[in-house]
Amino acid sequence: MPSTLYIVATPIGNLEDITYRAVRIFKQVDLIAAEDTRHTLQLLRALEIQKPLLSLHEHNEQKRIEEIARLLEEGKDIALVSDAGTPCISDPGARLVQALGKKKYTIVPIPGPSAVITALSATGLTQGGFSFYGFLPVKGKERKQILARIHERTQTVVLYESPHKLLKTLEDLSLYCENPLVCIGRELTKVYEEFVTDTAQHLLLHYQAHPPKGEFVLMIPVAQKQESKAPDTQRIMDLMQQYKEEGLRHKQAAEQAALQMGISKKTAYEIGLKIFHR
Repeated sequence: MPSTLYIVATPIGNLEDITYRAVRIFKQVDLIAAEDTRHTLQLLRALEIQKPLLSLHEHNEQKRIEEIARLLEEGKDIALVSDAGTPCISDPGARLVQALGKKKYTIVPIPGPSAVITALSATGLTQGGFSFYGFLPVKGKERKQILARIHERTQTVVLYESPHKLLKTLEDLSLYCENPLVCIGRELTKVYEEFVTDTAQHLLLHYQAHPPKGEFVLMIPVAQKQESKAPDTQRIMDLMQQYKEEGLRHKQAAEQAALQMGISKKTAYEIGLKIFHR
């Protein structure tokens, strides 16, 4: 008779956040499928639990589906874990769960830590709901499409970001989303947990001076309605003239001016027409 696949949330930084139920399930199952077996082994050692481990990550998940289905058919209970937080939420496991769900296997969630919920609960940016996009695509059309959605947001947007990609994401938010207010949660539940709120541009300058460390949750609230304020056209034209003399093309100059002035790239580009096409 087929057994059960448990989707087990694990701590995102503080071991004390493990739940009694998660510990019981770890002791009960026959096998644990882990995103990184080395990382999970450390957790199990801290809990004084010994269980066989099977790797399941983004590069082998598809291949593991039939293997895990076979193990379930043999009567083995299996726990699925990611490196931190809840599996399948910007972590491996979603394809496995969907495939097994279609085949009517028993799937039981064991709730617990989640970086998204942890960050939102500490900021109060939940009125009107929120949209979670996980990690932005690195580049290309899909990234621009999501940035466009963020620009047109009607509720708080939540993103995950790694330290080596944070600067690029803040730069793109400043350029494509009119330099929005961003609340960053860093090192959640750990010793150096930090929350900081500022414009994307100011945060970019901050992290350029202080190289980012740890994992980041970015929360972008809906922009407050304000009376429209005309941009400082003369200042923007002066900047565009300066960039032109430095050898930048029109598009490059517009990007730099937008970043410095906290305006949209489109606005800077249109003002720059008088400089670059006269």
